[in-house]
Amino acid sequence: MADTDNSRDRGGINVTNTGGNVTIGDNNTVTSTVNGTQPARDPRQEQLLQAVLRLRADLRGVVATDQTEALDEELSDTADEIEGHGSADAGRLRRLRQALTDAGAVTGILASGVAVGQAVGTLLGG
Repeated sequence: MADTDNSRDRGGINVTNTGGNVTIGDNNTVTSTVNGTQPARDPRQEQLLQAVLRLRADLRGVVATDQTEALDEELSDTADEIEGHGSADAGRLRRLRQALTDAGAVTGILASGVAVGQAVGTLLGG
């Protein structure tokens, strides 16, 4: 008689309640569909996001330095935070402001750098 007990441990993997996608093994494909709406954005946060995206594009045209690379990383993180949560928090804005200051030689001559600085100043209150 064949063993029909499927509950016995065969060294497999049991994954439950992931709340997301899981793949195990080689050559897998995962497709994820997200339903729902984006978080509502304050118009000032939207303005900052657009300025951040322009500055990131403009930075691709300058010679990279440690400061511009650090700035690009902060810009990327800021964009991700706004797109994912609807806004960048004050700590993120302060880090971005510092990165703008550190890369001042470049951002001071780029209109997009000035726009990001103004948007950050507005959100931080000065």
